[in-house]
Amino acid sequence: MILQAINVFKQLRPDDFKMLAVMERGMRHYEFVPVDKLSVLSGLASKDVDYLLDRLSKFKLIVRRTTGYVGYRLLPAGYDALALRALVERSVLEAFGNPLGIGKEADIYDALMPDGTKVAVKFNRLGRTSFTRVKKLRPYAPSCSWVYASRSAAKREFDALQRLHPHVSVPKPIAIDRHVVVMGLIDGVELANVAGITEPGIVLEDVIENVKRAYQLGIVHADLSEHNIVVKPSGEVLIIDWPQWVPTSHRNAKELLGRDVENVLKYFRRKFKLKWGLPQTLEYVTG
Repeated sequence: MILQAINVFKQLRPDDFKMLAVMERGMRHYEFVPVDKLSVLSGLASKDVDYLLDRLSKFKLIVRRTTGYVGYRLLPAGYDALALRALVERSVLEAFGNPLGIGKEADIYDALMPDGTKVAVKFNRLGRTSFTRVKKLRPYAPSCSWVYASRSAAKREFDALQRLHPHVSVPKPIAIDRHVVVMGLIDGVELANVAGITEPGIVLEDVIENVKRAYQLGIVHADLSEHNIVVKPSGEVLIIDWPQWVPTSHRNAKELLGRDVENVLKYFRRKFKLKWGLPQTLEYVTG
């Protein structure tokens, strides 16, 4: 699946990006930004605004609403285009490859930097299925729109990666713009999809050791499971998906840490018959 923003990227002109950015600003206050507000914010004549809105609609970067008043809002592809343009202009990205994972809250692609380095690019998609549900499950998400909820998720993850790398086995943080995080390549297989492991005890020790190191750095993952642990070709693990992390000073940190560790131990008990005690493992992590 190729991103719509990539499909049309080379056809977009400076004024197209200007209108997308104006719409982004307007969505701080409106779900659909009124056309007259777009004209005021952009400083463009009404006929020029109408022309740009028509172009961007045809590119499937924005959507129009006519109920009550005529207004427009960004589609995910429009937000993608803004972030991609900024990352290209900063010489962070040069070319896109294949999807590495498509999920409910994020899409991940591989890409190349100008120097040929292969990286992972994560597009946060909070609210894609239900923004109301996101607010319940992700309390850090702003209430204004999916645009800023996705942006908040990206910032939180990038902050965590900066604090954890290289002391904890997480992707290397490279760059961020809006809802998009560029990080070191995620090379491996999701633990949940690994057919078999020769020495599962060593892999479990590696996971718990990384949970401990994160805890020592003041961070609890808060959503850890076999679905965000990647087993690399070397057999080492990589822990991914950090937007929901909490500091160890958080009032629920111990409870969330316990849930993280219990999720991991349950999986290894069910899949590999390893019986590690939860109290002893937690004592090791926090000790």
